[in-house]
Amino acid sequence: MKNIKGLPLCPVCNSLMEVQELACTSCEVMVKGSFIPSPLKVLSDKDEEFVLLFLQARGNLKEMERVLGVSYPTVRSRMEAIIEKLGLTPFDEKEEEHLERVDVLKRLEKGEINTKEAMELLRKERR
Repeated sequence: MKNIKGLPLCPVCNSLMEVQELACTSCEVMVKGSFIPSPLKVLSDKDEEFVLLFLQARGNLKEMERVLGVSYPTVRSRMEAIIEKLGLTPFDEKEEEHLERVDVLKRLEKGEINTKEAMELLRKERR
């Protein structure tokens, strides 16, 4: 399992570690048991509300801009901050494009497509 910021990994085998006990340093409440905390628990209540709104808007940042009454760059900036808090790495569009080109070349090498078809597919990707 890929580690998400805030969740501990075993120093020996690099597996996700399980929590056995949590204690509040303020009121001294203790929770005992065997569980893996949600990676979303590193978010503040405000950030959690933002994520829920994002899901409700089906991932449409323009819709969130409208609902929140803020600019698109503000919405985008909040999203980027949450992504960073969670320790996530956004998908790299350039990497995806590279993989698509590699796939076309592999298909050409295997004889699944001819040179003309490969050239057409590569031209379409550039557009």
